[in-house]
Amino acid sequence: MSDWKQPLRLVELLDKKGNIEDKGVEKLISVVQEAADLAGNLKCEEFHGFATSAVRSATNSAEVLKAVEKKTGVKLRVLSGEEEARLTFLATRRWYGWSAGRITNLDIGGGSLELATGTEEVPDLAVSLDLGAGRLTHEWFDTDPPERKKINLLRDYIDAELAGPAEKFRAMGETGLAVGTSKTFRSLARLTGAAPSSAGPYVKRTLTAPGLRQLIAFISRMTAADRAELEGISTDRSHQIVAGALVAEAAMRALNIDKLEICPWALREGVILKRIDIDTAGAAAAMDEGV
Repeated sequence: MSDWKQPLRLVELLDKKGNIEDKGVEKLISVVQEAADLAGNLKCEEFHGFATSAVRSATNSAEVLKAVEKKTGVKLRVLSGEEEARLTFLATRRWYGWSAGRITNLDIGGGSLELATGTEEVPDLAVSLDLGAGRLTHEWFDTDPPERKKINLLRDYIDAELAGPAEKFRAMGETGLAVGTSKTFRSLARLTGAAPSSAGPYVKRTLTAPGLRQLIAFISRMTAADRAELEGISTDRSHQIVAGALVAEAAMRALNIDKLEICPWALREGVILKRIDIDTAGAAAAMDEGV
């Protein structure tokens, strides 16, 4: 088994025309090759590569995918925003089970924000917005720490982007169990007092709206280097945690969520679970045909 990870931060390597820069393409090719080599060394029978928001929204997406396949032999599958939201929701549902009732899931990635709600394994409503922590940091903040004026302008922008989707979510009725997935939410919860990752995945962790507002007032005045010294934030993410916190606070406010639980499973687990479901269904069908 391996828990290998490699941060890419491709949304920070988009030029003004929305193209992934050559440096980003080279970085992506290198990481995909490294992942493929690792899979080979571990004798994996199947290798599946997926791309999300940064590649999905890039103006030169098709060219980037061709370059990756040519250099590595790996054909990346680009998940749609709705697909990403649905797969993350599946992971959340499997973690909490059917007894949880309606679940409303929020996931903040580097390039996008996914929202989903439902009472079954397939959500009743799933949306994706280009409100990722890395994307907004890259597009809005040019000083460290960010200027107060820029923070206020970004907050207004996030509210405007959430207005339409939030109305649809509120029309679905009660939120039910509000859940946050992704490293951004885990970091925010840790910074507001939740248990560290060393305590294990089964410890209940929560993030409250009041605690989040206090945290934003604190970390928005710090430099990325100073934020990296806080327990719960890695050096790779300290520069984008302010934007991530602003998105989290706005989304919770728009959906009338005062507290959400942190789920340790997210998109990666959703992809794996979906693949297991497909294989299981295929095996069951084959057995039925043999009866």
